[in-house]
Amino acid sequence: MIASLTGVLSYKTIDKVVVDVHGIGCNVAVPLGTFYKLPDAGSQVKLIIHTHIAQDSVRLFGFLDHREKDIFQLLISVSGIGPRLALNILSGISPEELSGAISDGDTGRLVGIPGVGRKTAERMIFELRDKIVQLISSETSSESPAGLEREEALSALVNLGYKNNIAKDAIDKVIKKAGRKVTLEFLLTESLKILSGK
Repeated sequence: MIASLTGVLSYKTIDKVVVDVHGIGCNVAVPLGTFYKLPDAGSQVKLIIHTHIAQDSVRLFGFLDHREKDIFQLLISVSGIGPRLALNILSGISPEELSGAISDGDTGRLVGIPGVGRKTAERMIFELRDKIVQLISSETSSESPAGLEREEALSALVNLGYKNNIAKDAIDKVIKKAGRKVTLEFLLTESLKILSGK
């Protein structure tokens, strides 16, 4: 079973890449989140791999970080979700938002992902809610929401005219929903959505 690939990124498109490993080109399907972070063709790359073995084929799915792969594997454990749909889900929503939507039982957000109907969204929530929480809580403390981003976001919101305690509540809601380390940009964007009532 292939767990990772290290080689030269010889070709990339929006949904798949070819990694040249000692002269052998490996075709790997990737989600959008991974695609946008990939270096230019000709560069060295390492992908974490999920090997999917079907009756008539072996397919490789690649990710740049273990968290995305872990969520992918949780998704394909849900009845009715195959690897292609799981990849599509990860391309339509960030791991943070997906974790938050499942934890909160937000079917509306999940149905907004192309390819996900209401029944699939309900199965995801029912089958993955506890597993998503366990996955998030098992991440190391070094990946917990950083105080620096929180303080910078609070300062920015106060400068925009929001009261300190109201801004702080919004930021804490975003951090709790994401359940892991978040960027300053994500904190501000999601906090402003809460403050504007969207």
